[in-house]
Amino acid sequence: MTYGLLILPFALATIAVTLATIPRPGFGRRMLSSALAAVVLIVLTAVFDNVMIAAGLFTYPVDQISGLRVGLAPLEDFAYPLCAAFLVPAVFVLLPARKAA
Repeated sequence: MTYGLLILPFALATIAVTLATIPRPGFGRRMLSSALAAVVLIVLTAVFDNVMIAAGLFTYPVDQISGLRVGLAPLEDFAYPLCAAFLVPAVFVLLPARKAA
């Protein structure tokens, strides 16, 4: 399985769960916050993935990636922080509210 296909279920789940939060209050503000978090996570991923790949800690099989890279890091590596930035807040919003102690 290629890395792009591996990412697909995570991306679809992120989209579905995020869209499920549209009726909840603060959707626009949450999307802005998620976008800002995504930018930070993508920059960190770009820096640290490139450092780790350059250090020889891991490699990617050329036949399993798209071939598009940001430095040494394959483009597919950036899907996970992007999904995390949107999925985690969306799941939190959909969880039932906890009662105060």
